[in-house]
Amino acid sequence: MKLVVGLGNPEKKYFSTRHNVGFLSVDCIRESLLRERGVSVSDWKREKMFNSEVSFVSVGSETVAILLKPLTYMNCSGEAVAKVVKKYDIVDLFENLILIYDDLDIEFGNFKIQVGKAPKSHNGVNSVIGTVKTDDFKNVRVGIENRLGRPIKGEDFVLMNFSKDEEVVLNEVLDDVSREIVSDILAR
Repeated sequence: MKLVVGLGNPEKKYFSTRHNVGFLSVDCIRESLLRERGVSVSDWKREKMFNSEVSFVSVGSETVAILLKPLTYMNCSGEAVAKVVKKYDIVDLFENLILIYDDLDIEFGNFKIQVGKAPKSHNGVNSVIGTVKTDDFKNVRVGIENRLGRPIKGEDFVLMNFSKDEEVVLNEVLDDVSREIVSDILAR
C-alpha cells in the first residue's frame, strides 16, 4: 500500500499559501483518482489517532493507497506519518512513501520527484525523516521560488499567498504532479 503525504498547515489562513502546496497536491491527486474507472476514493475524514485528514484509495476490494494531510502543523508532520506507517504496516518506504511539499530550491512552475533528495532546511521534511528514521523515500519537490530578486526571507515568503497569475501556473503544475502520482499509485 502507498502512503501519499502532502505537507502543509491546517488553519484556514494558510490554505492558499506556498507552504501548503503539499495539501493542495493531495487534494488534486484525490480529485484525479475520483475520475479513474474502477477506483473508489473515500471522503476526507479527520482521524484523531493520526491528527490528520485521511482518504483511502481502493481498486476493487483492495486498498492501494492512503492520502494523508497531517494537521500537526508543518514542523511536526513526522508524528502523523510515523503513526500511519506503524498502524497500516507500510513497509518498503522506498517504494511506498511519497512525500509532497513546497521547495524554495526549485523555481516556481517546476517540480522534481527524487528519492532521498530533500532540502536540508525544510522542517516538515526533517520531521518526517526523523520519525520514520530514513530519507529513502520519494520526495515530490514542488518549486515555489519566485521572489525575483525581492529581498524577502524564505520563512516569510512561504507563508505568502499565490497571486492570481501564479495560481494559473500552480494548477498546471499540480495537474502534472497528480498525473505522476496517480500513475504510481495505480501501477500494479
